Amino acid sequence: MEAMRRDADRLLERFAAGDPDAFVAFYRQHLPAILGWFLRRTGDPEVTADLAAETFCAALLAAPRYRPDKGSALSWLYAIAGHKLADSRRHGIVEARARRRLALTPLPIDDDDVAYVTEMAALEPALDDALRALAPAQRDAVVARVVEDRPYGEIAERMQCSELVVRQRVARGLQALRGRLGKRA
Repeated sequence: MEAMRRDADRLLERFAAGDPDAFVAFYRQHLPAILGWFLRRTGDPEVTADLAAETFCAALLAAPRYRPDKGSALSWLYAIAGHKLADSRRHGIVEARARRRLALTPLPIDDDDVAYVTEMAALEPALDDALRALAPAQRDAVVARVVEDRPYGEIAERMQCSELVVRQRVARGLQALRGRLGKRA
């Protein structure tokens, strides 16, 4: 998990330096965890979706001011989430300020969206447990390739092994995850 924290820090630093794709990767990597965090606290999939959107909008706006010397990107993201939850509870509604600043219109949430939020939130703890159960080399290879979308060559260089070894680790790691997660994988 330490590798995931370092990678989150790097993604946020890359975004702050002008790489918009880095924030997309950061968002995709951490959306399930943020959804799960909010759903456990609110019990409401619609409020969860709104709060997650608010959190990532606020993170997008604040990312250029992120300072790695003040804490990890994940701590920073969860602090934003905590503030959004507190604001929501204090005001009784989800703040739309960040959405307005980005000129985004609220999207209607239908039953399929609610089901998706619930499914993603439920997947996060199971995926965390399944990832932790992998051998560290497999876990690092799977996270680098699947979550971070890094090329095999880059992963091999970082792991100081051949691309073939990385491909085997990813394939075996994914097979193990599928086995642990069953239908959800």
